[in-house]
Amino acid sequence: MFALWGMFNSHHRRTASILTLITGLIGLAFYANFFYQTSFSATGAIGAGFWIALFAAVGLILQIFIPRPKVPSAVSADISPSERSNNFLSDTNTWGLVLKYAALFIGDAIALLLIYTLLHDDNLLLAAILGVIAVMLNVVVLVPRLYPIKWMSPGLALVTLLVIYPIIYTVITAFTNYSDGHLLTKEQMIDLVEKQVFLPETGKIFSATVFQSGSEYALWLVSEDGTETFFARPDQPFETVQPDPASEDGIPAEFEGYQRLDPKELVKIGQALQNMSFGEEAEAVRITQISPRRGTLAKQVQPRYIHDPETNTVFDQQAGVIYYANDEIGCFVPEGVQACGLDTGSLIPGYRVTIGFDNFKRIVTDPGFRGPLVNIFLWTVLFAFMSVFTTFAMGLFMALILNDPIVPGRKIIRSLLIIPYSIPGVIGILIWRGLLNQNLGIISVTLQSMNIDLLRLTDPWGAKVAIIVVNLWLGYPYMMLVCSGALQAIPSDVYEAAAVDGAGQWNRFWQITLPLLLVTVGPLLIASFTFNFNNYLMIEALTEGNPAMPDTPTPAGYSDILISYTYELAFGSDRGADYGYASAITLLIFLVTAGITLFQYRFTKTWEEVGENV
Repeated sequence: MFALWGMFNSHHRRTASILTLITGLIGLAFYANFFYQTSFSATGAIGAGFWIALFAAVGLILQIFIPRPKVPSAVSADISPSERSNNFLSDTNTWGLVLKYAALFIGDAIALLLIYTLLHDDNLLLAAILGVIAVMLNVVVLVPRLYPIKWMSPGLALVTLLVIYPIIYTVITAFTNYSDGHLLTKEQMIDLVEKQVFLPETGKIFSATVFQSGSEYALWLVSEDGTETFFARPDQPFETVQPDPASEDGIPAEFEGYQRLDPKELVKIGQALQNMSFGEEAEAVRITQISPRRGTLAKQVQPRYIHDPETNTVFDQQAGVIYYANDEIGCFVPEGVQACGLDTGSLIPGYRVTIGFDNFKRIVTDPGFRGPLVNIFLWTVLFAFMSVFTTFAMGLFMALILNDPIVPGRKIIRSLLIIPYSIPGVIGILIWRGLLNQNLGIISVTLQSMNIDLLRLTDPWGAKVAIIVVNLWLGYPYMMLVCSGALQAIPSDVYEAAAVDGAGQWNRFWQITLPLLLVTVGPLLIASFTFNFNNYLMIEALTEGNPAMPDTPTPAGYSDILISYTYELAFGSDRGADYGYASAITLLIFLVTAGITLFQYRFTKTWEEVGENV
């Protein structure tokens, strides 16, 4: 319909193409829906979706081959006709247009399948982000005025997916109880517990042999004492059968059109069989064990937990306990219980709920976090400041030396000095860790032979000094390269005018070189400070936060910085993963870092004013 409309009304041809594309995607969505709903065995439903997609694809091709009206565009006004015809992906090139729309259709199809799968798994946020990205890419391709940003759209899509989505997800998680005991949503948790079964006192245990007829399965059941033998089909009453005298174990190779399966073949279909029930509801059995050596067992089990959505409760048939949903803590608990956990008798696992600012309150009230927090925070600030100061000082010193023309072999020396920067950081840190080993490290052994108590990783201050030294080794080449480029940008006539005024070397450095240099590298110094404030890799790879602080409620080390300490607090110490708590701490670290960064930018403005005066 859209295709015919576009043929008779060329002015609305692009709209018809867009609507045709949407029709094809809807057909593909129907096709995917029926494909995933395996319970529907009607091939006609799948065929209907296929024909919808095929019709839309044909309509789209018709739209492509319809002559397009040559309407002047502000975007293409400056492009000559020869250049426009030579552009393979231009609107006047038929095959380029076919390729563009086909790629767009395939990309939208993949996006629809991913969004459908995410919605099926209740991952609404990621599905929404992918939907926004898909719509953004379609708009950029189909709207001519947005042509200039077409080549930026892949980068914008990646930024949305890899930067914006994690930020939003972290903020949302900070206000939830998402942790090891609360990983699932309430619906997922209920589905999980409803799958649990138990063997009642009157339940029987059978030795089972699996038979197959096409896509249907059945069981040959033998009671524990061997006195009863049944043939059980799904949702049908047990059929009493007699053992086969021609078989060694009394089980025939074929029975009423069903073929006996070898135990080794059951491994592939074991999960599907264990989810099936054989026999009528009152006497039904389920497979509970599949093993080529120990055999297959089927038991007359019953669902242990029954959920009542009207009362929002779960009844334990085995223990006779009623659990009430407590949506404030995300757990089904017995009557009178207000806490979640194995020791409280609540139903495990819990489920995710929004708990407001409780995670942030824990940060303030948790003695494990408040205990060594002040010392660790001060060391974090000192570590970040000393890392920036030492690397910048060393890099500037080497850049000044290598900037002097009288130094021979400057290119070779500069190439050798950037070797630490070219080696991956984790490799360099691990090498230094070996060099500083108390028993085998050459640096530690040499210092001990000289009675120098320095750079010892087992000493609180020695470990801190070692961290700063290793970070200096890894970071000064970067500062040297940055300062070398900045020094080249300073005009030489400024130095000549200062020399005429009688300024010496030191005065020229402090009054001219350093102010003008800080105008250029100031933002980089702030970025370096922010990076080192969260330099988790350096601490974890070199010292792992050791040596340990004594008399702290939770494990903490003298060389821990804020990020390594909070990571250990949230994920380590045998406490399990507490993602909501960790996200809340992450937000606080972000606020602290942002505040320090904004404060430092005040100095950047001061440097710019000094540079303007110079």
